[in-house]
Amino acid sequence: MNNAPELTLIAALLAASQPALATEETPRNPEHILVTATRLAQDGLPTPLSYTSIDDEALALTGHVHPNEIMQRVPGTWISRGNGQESLTALRSPVLTGAGGCGSFLMAADGISLRAPGFCNVNQLFEANTEQAGRIEVIKGPATALYGTSAMHGVINVLSPGPAEVPEQELSMEAGPDDYYRGRYRYSGRHGAHGFSLRANGTTDGGYLDDAGYDQQKLSLRHDYQGPRWRLRSVLEGSNLNQETAGFIQGYKVYEDDDLRTTNPNPEAYRDAWSLRAYSQASTELAGGAQLQLTPYYRNNGMAFLQHFLPWQAVEENGHESLGLRALLRGEAGDSDNWRWIAGAEAEYTEGWLKETQAEPFSPNQPAGVHYDYTVDALNAALFGQLSWQPAARWTLDGGLRLEHTGYDYDNHTGDGPACGTEASACRFYRPADRDDRFQDWSLNLGASYEFSQRQYLFTRFANGFRAPETAELYRLQAGQRVADLDSEQIENIELGIRGALDNGLEYSLSLYHMHKDDVIFQDADRQNVSGASTRHRGAELSLDYRLGEQWYTGLDFTVARHTYDGDAPLLGVDGNIDGNDIDTAPRRFGSARLGWLGARARAELEWVYLDEYYLEPTNRFRYDGHQLLNLRASTALGRGLSAAVRVTNLLDEDYAERADFGFGEYRYFVGQPRGVYLELSYLIGG
Repeated sequence: MNNAPELTLIAALLAASQPALATEETPRNPEHILVTATRLAQDGLPTPLSYTSIDDEALALTGHVHPNEIMQRVPGTWISRGNGQESLTALRSPVLTGAGGCGSFLMAADGISLRAPGFCNVNQLFEANTEQAGRIEVIKGPATALYGTSAMHGVINVLSPGPAEVPEQELSMEAGPDDYYRGRYRYSGRHGAHGFSLRANGTTDGGYLDDAGYDQQKLSLRHDYQGPRWRLRSVLEGSNLNQETAGFIQGYKVYEDDDLRTTNPNPEAYRDAWSLRAYSQASTELAGGAQLQLTPYYRNNGMAFLQHFLPWQAVEENGHESLGLRALLRGEAGDSDNWRWIAGAEAEYTEGWLKETQAEPFSPNQPAGVHYDYTVDALNAALFGQLSWQPAARWTLDGGLRLEHTGYDYDNHTGDGPACGTEASACRFYRPADRDDRFQDWSLNLGASYEFSQRQYLFTRFANGFRAPETAELYRLQAGQRVADLDSEQIENIELGIRGALDNGLEYSLSLYHMHKDDVIFQDADRQNVSGASTRHRGAELSLDYRLGEQWYTGLDFTVARHTYDGDAPLLGVDGNIDGNDIDTAPRRFGSARLGWLGARARAELEWVYLDEYYLEPTNRFRYDGHQLLNLRASTALGRGLSAAVRVTNLLDEDYAERADFGFGEYRYFVGQPRGVYLELSYLIGG
């Protein structure tokens, strides 16, 4: 497939929109605030990196049931929807699975990782209260020096909502197909020096598939305090999920079969997960105008689930508890404050554990019993600095450096060696002996932006990122592998972009990038965890938003990309040379477009979602044809604080797969849901 026509069209659209060169500096626009890059609100337009921000109005209108629905608005990003609340992530990448499927992305709440380094889970985004967030920000490509391991392909940061100036509270009730019900409550307001924000929601879903559904609850509580010297922001968040999980259905295009598409081959599958996070950020001004920020935080979570995606269906139980502290100093220098700097340090200590048990024997080399039972004490510590300089009125130069240490102290709680009474090489599962592992990594980022016209910027950026091996890659070994001698994965990114906000109502952003990843960790033909694979990632990401007068607006978020193997890595189950092949589950084109109407008391939006075809395994012999969907959303005020909203997903009732796969010799699919109608009533007091 040739990407040239799409790139030519994108360039032509942008070239046609440029006005004459401006002659004076324009003040910052609050609509383009970016927090994630520096952990301080700043004007995002001149910042030399690629990002997308989803505001509270888009979150309210979308009313997403699953993060997949709201992340359609982020070019370069696809949250592939599994069953229930499960997901896999693609962010300037293919959809990644296994330990690297979550370790390659940093998913955070208010800049603090949802899970500790080395203990990620591919589904961890369901632990964030995205449904009631103040905003979601996404950085694409390696992040700034303020972020370390896992911030390779990008960062998804869920920001908590701040207190409203005038106290208000709102209660909403919602109903949808297949016994779907959700209740939400929020309180927000300021009282003197104190501000409070409380948001809670509870959901029950009977499930479209047989013997599938879930119950989920989330809570977010925030307290802001403005004292004479110190400013405090404290947040407590928790989540709980009890899910009856449906597995893949098998058979070529079985999602089009009305008799089979609702079947569940794994009615015994389940996932129970809970999480708790708390932090308190204290900020104060020091002598000379510098600002000190101290953030202690706590994290605790646990999960148990049946591995329904594997034939032997073991039960995995895992969890970890963390304490961390981050210290930042920031300030400005120069005659006109044209230097801005950040220096910081952070440390986090984690106690993690995992146990995997098989109830019934599967084969001689996979008898019933304990596969793994271990704990890991982990220490992650880093020093970092980020500097921004404006040498002239139109120029911004950025740079940052981070040094990071990751250490694991692994303790095996069951017998060392094979998990069955056979020779090590003949046994599927192998428990390594107690050991320590240490990793030292660094990252560098350099960027520049130039304001070539009023509120329009060209930018370029180089950045590298890394991730230390996950504990699951080091200590869940197979086929007699006694030690996993793994290196940290490394990625290098170079990009060129243009973005702007014009007086005619057009806002746009275009980024062209090329990334190369080395020391990729994979499972080889002998079922051993090894380093050494390489991949390439290049593409273009476009966002357009345009106001058509006072009431109509349009939007487009589109991605053209290609993700390929760079070299012939001996992947498990692969027969043939894969050098240059597309990585599986990596559509070359995807995106969404919107046409909306905004009135004084009502709003409506029609959304088109497009997903290109993609290959299902590394040899590129099997593929999914892709799909297109329409969604319709509308809301209106009814008076006296009462409002109503309706959402119609899959408006044309298309048969499609949320995710396609080829494994164990079969086409496998997570089935997309048919047309669904959701109705919501909300009652607002105050505001």
